[in-house]
Amino acid sequence: MDRTVYINRIAKFLPGKPISNDEMEEYLGFVDGRRSRSKSIILRNNKITNRYYSRDKQGNSTHSNAELTAEAVKGLCTGDFKLEDIELLTSGTTSPDQLLPAHGIMVHGLLKAKPIETITFSGSCCAGMNALKYAYMSILTGNSKNAVTTGSEKLSTWMSAQNFEEEAQKLKELEENPIIAFDKEFLRWMLSDGAAAALLSDKPNPNGISLKLEWIEICSFANQLETCMYMAGEKDEKGNLHGWSEYKPKEWLEKSIFALKQDTRLLDANIIQLGTKKYVELLKKHGIDLQSIDWFLPHISSEYFRSKLNDEMKKYGADLPAEKWFINLATIGNIGSASIFLALEELMASGKLVKGQKIALLVPESARFSYASALLTVV
Repeated sequence: MDRTVYINRIAKFLPGKPISNDEMEEYLGFVDGRRSRSKSIILRNNKITNRYYSRDKQGNSTHSNAELTAEAVKGLCTGDFKLEDIELLTSGTTSPDQLLPAHGIMVHGLLKAKPIETITFSGSCCAGMNALKYAYMSILTGNSKNAVTTGSEKLSTWMSAQNFEEEAQKLKELEENPIIAFDKEFLRWMLSDGAAAALLSDKPNPNGISLKLEWIEICSFANQLETCMYMAGEKDEKGNLHGWSEYKPKEWLEKSIFALKQDTRLLDANIIQLGTKKYVELLKKHGIDLQSIDWFLPHISSEYFRSKLNDEMKKYGADLPAEKWFINLATIGNIGSASIFLALEELMASGKLVKGQKIALLVPESARFSYASALLTVV
């Protein structure tokens, strides 16, 4: 029996009010009591003007990751769909509140819905797409008639000044220079908190539009490249990653082990090139005429990469005019696994979609270079 999968609704939850560039350190804290020297450079490149934090200026948490996610799921529930109707919950996140239980289980616990299948995907930006693909395949195989997929992040916890303070003091003792390495500061001024939830079904909306999932493809290049973005670990001079359990508790603070870090050298040299090549291969594999794509939603971590992505696509004759690109990074920040859903939610709510239009999704993950792509049709 042929089955089709539709995204019928997307809901979001962004905590508190938008945080401007000038306010960031009031929420994240000042390392060694000083303003960051690299912040203005990074913000100038990423062009983010607002983001959201699930913490107040006193450093108190306002929502856990699971709570952010549960609020997004509740946003899906209107008169024709209730929490008790959910058959499958798939969740992706970079920043779970704890190592165990799994993030999705905690979300299910907060929802207090009926017993259901729940699965969690870890990783970074592709974690939400992994969750989407599992839900897609579950409905395709007839395992479930509907599914809720979530992407969420509480990254402000990992960007708090307290995660860097001990290392700064150690540097001050040794060199009288408490400046944290650029690879540890790079992501502080880019990341944001929030959650999104998508409702998938084997039937389209009876009224309004739905997004038919044509295909989803995910590919890792970890066989070719070393780790680029990491958390709760440290890279040695040979590029090998060592997890937190290999370090003494004292070193966790002195080396900022639990900070989120990015090898910017690797990122700049590989993230666009690998992803674009793979994306073009997928278009050919699925017989997609580039001109048939009406909307292109690439998840980019910084506006710095927009022109680089466009230039790389031109090399393959796969570039699209600027009016077909839809990116909301500047107004919400980079919310990792939730970002692609938040862009899609905004596009669906914009009134710009017309039945028959094609939407291409491209999600790179720099952790160890994974890429997710999907094609949707408005129906």
